[in-house]
Amino acid sequence: MKTEDAIKSRRAIKHFDPEHQMPEEDIARLLSLAMLSPTAFNIQNWRFVVVREPELRQKIRAVAWDQAQVTDASLFIVLCADLKAWEKQPVRYWKNADKGVQDFMLPAIDSYYRDKDQVQRDEAMRSCGITAQTLMLATKSLGYDSCPMDGFDFDAVAKLIKLPDDHVIAMFIAIGKGTKDAWPRPGQLALDEVVISDSF
Repeated sequence: MKTEDAIKSRRAIKHFDPEHQMPEEDIARLLSLAMLSPTAFNIQNWRFVVVREPELRQKIRAVAWDQAQVTDASLFIVLCADLKAWEKQPVRYWKNADKGVQDFMLPAIDSYYRDKDQVQRDEAMRSCGITAQTLMLATKSLGYDSCPMDGFDFDAVAKLIKLPDDHVIAMFIAIGKGTKDAWPRPGQLALDEVVISDSF
């Protein structure tokens, strides 16, 4: 599928076939494609919690407005980010780079993030947003449907998945075979309302 077609046809699907089983190779392919998403300083701070256990999915659904996507999707991901990825062996992110590049990048990473909690959180959310869209477009290109979700009790889900203290949840992404089309697009703003030339 062409990228443009995937962008145009991707919609937030609310109804999935609960009997559909996604092949493991498709799951691995989707996650591998999502991991090609850009992150600042290549810190790859996203974490994909793939929830497979049916009982855990039911518990998550109970704190997610009883949304059926949680239990019915073939692949259900709690998309998280490690706020401290920048300081956890950052040489890993530049292991294939020349020493000169490493010598420049590693101190730059430390300088950019250290003692800047808001920057760490902002970067985590940006990274998760980018990888979520990559994942959803890859999903569409493989013939599946998806739904990004944020209607849930973040604290309750954090407890259920045993989220580490230095991580945050960005959103859910439900993936599978849709059984019902999305509503028609409800109304896109005009280009001239959202595109600003040079300054406001």
